[in-house]
Amino acid sequence: MKLLTGLIFCSLLLGAHGLLSFLREAGQGAWDMWRAYSDMKEANYINADKYFHARGNYDAAKRGPGGKWAAKVIRNPNHFRPAGLPDKY
Repeated sequence: MKLLTGLIFCSLLLGAHGLLSFLREAGQGAWDMWRAYSDMKEANYINADKYFHARGNYDAAKRGPGGKWAAKVIRNPNHFRPAGLPDKY
């Protein structure tokens, strides 16, 4: 219900063209969070979950209003990066 209410509210504020842009950004933001989750599972590194969640939220928020809506803005995801985590992530 919250999703539907949020979409209706945004459509009123942004108009039809803005709504399509918003939905695209939200989808891309969700993909960013999924990619971070997949990387976390692949890394299988102890105590790295906060870093990967923060990274996904940060990447999603950079997408624009839709991405910000899809995730909270985390300013410094490297703050949660555990020592010894490979540079690949």
